[in-house]
Amino acid sequence: MLPLLIATAALFVYTYIGYPALLELVLLVRGRRRSPRSGTERGPGSEADWPTISIVLPAYNEAETIAGTLEQVLAIDYPADRRQILVVSDASTDGTDDVVARFATQGVELLRLPQRRGKTAAENAARLCLRGDIIVNTDASVRIDAAAVKHLVQAFEDPSVGVASGRDVSVSNIDQRTNPGEHAYVGYDMWVRDLETSLSGIVGASGCLYAIRHALHMATMPDGLSRDFGAALVAREAGYRAVSVPAAICYVPRSTSVRREYRRKVRTMARGLRTLWFKRALLNPLPAGKRGFAWMLWSHKLCRWLAPWALLLAAMALGALAARQWWARAALGAGGAAVLAAAIGWMWPDGRAVPRLIALPTYAVSSTIAALQAWLRALGGDGTALWEPTRRGQPKATDVAGVRQL
Repeated sequence: MLPLLIATAALFVYTYIGYPALLELVLLVRGRRRSPRSGTERGPGSEADWPTISIVLPAYNEAETIAGTLEQVLAIDYPADRRQILVVSDASTDGTDDVVARFATQGVELLRLPQRRGKTAAENAARLCLRGDIIVNTDASVRIDAAAVKHLVQAFEDPSVGVASGRDVSVSNIDQRTNPGEHAYVGYDMWVRDLETSLSGIVGASGCLYAIRHALHMATMPDGLSRDFGAALVAREAGYRAVSVPAAICYVPRSTSVRREYRRKVRTMARGLRTLWFKRALLNPLPAGKRGFAWMLWSHKLCRWLAPWALLLAAMALGALAARQWWARAALGAGGAAVLAAAIGWMWPDGRAVPRLIALPTYAVSSTIAALQAWLRALGGDGTALWEPTRRGQPKATDVAGVRQL
């Protein structure tokens, strides 16, 4: 059992420590960093020089938040005559369409799907309505920094860039409900993406905010898969790279519930696994020029999704060794304490902050179990197309007049 324990520990350590360390080492050896424009550099000279963009917001039952989101999107620093704003309602039933319709006079467009089909299906349906040279995809539950879109668009001045991903910043909701575990993980993931960008490109874009060239966005993506993850893979297949743009900030309110965050992770990872299988040819390191990206795809995605299984096997190995080894009993005791803390966090009332003492173990344990369930869902017959948006605390939306229905 000891070799099994060592192997599983090695996988876990490599995934979260070894991989970013190797990225840093490769960058150090190369002595240079390849990054997109920082956003502080000069962009197009006049408003007429900025490319046309289409900002797409899929929405399902977002009546409480969509007005505030649209007000914020309308205030983004980008020439109004160079942008299209399209809300895709996935057969919302709570009055979302009526709220969006108030923004028609301000140029906001509404596409309603007659039947609920899921986020990717909504994004697929919107493609024929998009007029921009660059498509900006975002979410109804986040807030975009006013300058973020310009920073994303500036990244495309590099002809090798096909996808530009925003930088997620995890923030408290206005009522101060927080999840420190989620905050720490988001910060770690953004750091890894910055390293990947410096080397050659990221392996998946942020679903909260990313931009993609129009031609790449027209690529087929089955309804049950993930377009934001798939966007980076489609770009790589076409000879482009996807990059993270640190200056393109997207504020993501932390989840108000451990249980809601758990369901989101199961759904996201299951869709991600199926997307990776759909584009599995990119995992092959043999074709010339593909080795670096295949290594990053294996390390960042597949190894990370396999890590929970490694923990499960490690627990089994520790159980077998516990009768003879004190350190195995100690490790099992620490793991049991983490599970107990996670159980308390799981039962914590929604709307109240999980105590910091148990926040990290709660996040780690719930994320591990969510990954295991995601594998079962991805490999089984359960669908992954429909999505229930993660409800996050939002500023109260105000009424604004306006929207043209397509």
